[in-house]
Amino acid sequence: MSIIETIKLSKYYGNVRGIDQVDLNVKAGEFFGFIGPNGSGKSTAIRTLLGLIQPTSGEAKIFNKDIQTHQTEILKEIGYMPSEAMFYNGMRVKDILKLSAKLHKKDCEQEAARLCERLKLDINKKVETLSLGNRKKVSIVCALQHKPALYILDEPTSGLDPLMQKEFFTILNERHLEGATIFLSSHVLTEIQQHCERAAIIRNGKIIACDTTENLAKSSAKKITLTGTNDVPSISGLSNIEIHETHVQFLYSGPIKALLTAIEPLPFSDLTIGEPSLDDMFLHYYSEGSNDE
Repeated sequence: MSIIETIKLSKYYGNVRGIDQVDLNVKAGEFFGFIGPNGSGKSTAIRTLLGLIQPTSGEAKIFNKDIQTHQTEILKEIGYMPSEAMFYNGMRVKDILKLSAKLHKKDCEQEAARLCERLKLDINKKVETLSLGNRKKVSIVCALQHKPALYILDEPTSGLDPLMQKEFFTILNERHLEGATIFLSSHVLTEIQQHCERAAIIRNGKIIACDTTENLAKSSAKKITLTGTNDVPSISGLSNIEIHETHVQFLYSGPIKALLTAIEPLPFSDLTIGEPSLDDMFLHYYSEGSNDE
């Protein structure tokens, strides 16, 4: 069963593309990643999916209901964490949490207290006195305290210190084991690789790949390391070239025999051929067709 489905979802601001023809399908119980650097269209896609921005064209469904006609009831059943942690000044943390719970029409006091204790969040502080990291914690508790079936999280760990990031993902994985569906938008590839089963990569507002994280890291490209030289072979099919003091490293797509012929004249002492990481492949996807119009 699909929990999230978009069909050719597009948003244009005049002639400026926000997102274009975005097709996503997230199944119930998935831990799904949404990868792209800042400015790639991740937040626009999420806000359009949630009906917070009107689409130019296309459809968006959550829980098999159209977001345009069922937005109010859908949003009550979602834990949404926007990328910006913005609140009204003058309010205390506990008041913000109570207001959020009221919007979802649930008594969340006990769960909010548990989450605040785990995240080391002082509920008596006024929001304007909080650091960015603590404001993000408020957003996390607002999104998690009512224990929804679906979490949509936009860059949730930015501003959190490493210990809090670890605790946050511990909580998320607990919710996932309980059956929740998690849609995690991030530019941090290690987060996606460690926690997500499938992921979509967005570039310039378009989905350029969607597969399991394992398959995204696999391709015909190989990670090549030449030790003992700074020279790069003269051959097509190279990307992600890195020149270091003691070696060169790159991704290569093509026949290995052709590569061996190309490197034969080079003064290298060792050759390593390995599989690329998701990080490598992300850069590879972005280097291919980076001039999309």
